[in-house]
Amino acid sequence: MAMLAASGFGIFRLAQLEPDNAVWQIWDYETFQQLKPHFTHPPWASINGWGGVSFWDLIQPSFMFMVGVAMPFSYARRGAMGSSNTRRLCHAVFRAIILTLMGVFLASQNSDSTNWIFTNVLAQIGLGYVFAYLLLGRSTSVQLGALVMILMGYWGFFVWNPPPAEYDYAAVDASLEDGQVFEGEFAAWSKNANAGHFFDVWFLNVLRNPADALPATDESDDEVVAVNSGAAAERDLLHRWLFSSPDRNTHNRGGYVTLNFIPSIATILLGILCGQLLMGRASTGNKLGTLILAGAICFGLGILAHDTVCPIVKRIWTPSWVLFSGGYVIWMLAAFYLVFDILPLRKLAFPLVVVGMNSIVMYMLGQLLRPWVGQQIVRTHFAGLLSEFFGEGCLEANGIGAMLVPTTTFAVFWLVAFWMYRNRYFVRV
Repeated sequence: MAMLAASGFGIFRLAQLEPDNAVWQIWDYETFQQLKPHFTHPPWASINGWGGVSFWDLIQPSFMFMVGVAMPFSYARRGAMGSSNTRRLCHAVFRAIILTLMGVFLASQNSDSTNWIFTNVLAQIGLGYVFAYLLLGRSTSVQLGALVMILMGYWGFFVWNPPPAEYDYAAVDASLEDGQVFEGEFAAWSKNANAGHFFDVWFLNVLRNPADALPATDESDDEVVAVNSGAAAERDLLHRWLFSSPDRNTHNRGGYVTLNFIPSIATILLGILCGQLLMGRASTGNKLGTLILAGAICFGLGILAHDTVCPIVKRIWTPSWVLFSGGYVIWMLAAFYLVFDILPLRKLAFPLVVVGMNSIVMYMLGQLLRPWVGQQIVRTHFAGLLSEFFGEGCLEANGIGAMLVPTTTFAVFWLVAFWMYRNRYFVRV
């Protein structure tokens, strides 16, 4: 959350500056070139070398995983407060709807009207949340069985819907040179040439023009035509009020698909399993060891799946990505558990606690107000102070300002979150 709100602290932007830029007289150019791939998404495949991964690719799996880790704690707390199963289910449904709508809201920035797409992380969490919730309180074997079924079913859905033989990849921004087009048995996992893409071409265009979903009729049947025309008129009115654009959806430029939420449920399930472990009565040492071992198993299975059944691609959340990224995020949880729960270093977590206690607020601030805060607040109120430390022109984008502005912007967001924390204002869904 901190990385997103801070836009990666501008590390990627600074690394994009030319080698002869004056900023490299102070900072090491080669170091930032090595950091650069970790603050952006790769063009398609999400594995580097034998098992490397971009840090930026792990942010969304971390979100999904965190949701899963928190769910057993929330479920137990609401039960202890006397909430019935029905009430807890209704709350889960309400939360799912709100998160999905918040994702749509963010996707509609700079649009003339509502942009009904669902690839934003909040929408993805919302779409899968209730399904994951229904697995809470089940036995571990049932949860593991559900995880396996999700991965195998999603794999089969893609494999059984490959692209046509003469598919025009260039028309959907897919490049063989950038590794976005797979050949042979992996062709079904190519960018904008996969089952998820084909689903969106149908589904998102139904949202754009609901009349397209009406069944074909015999034009000689005047009564049927009149009824369907009336239905079409009503749907067209709803379309003009709710939906974004009459233009047809052809593809997502980044290759992301709505159905990513299905394998994401498996990522949430991994979090649920880890949350249940942390709530259990095992010793801290056993919990830490189990987390490390579980991460290794997921990582190894992900690598094996990548070499045999499907490539590791975060943008379409392939089953191998679920396992591969799952290994990393479980190890991340193990590291936090070691540092903040086992070792006496909990105070070091305080800056992150401030962010985490109002994570929705931090995310929305970063998505909605980052440009305005960077341009108006930072430049207006902090330019003089920053110039004393970093020199004149320190806020220019072609210099240290590439990193200084987003970092200072994040500091403003953190102070807002700190004020909310001190006054016990916590925004929850």
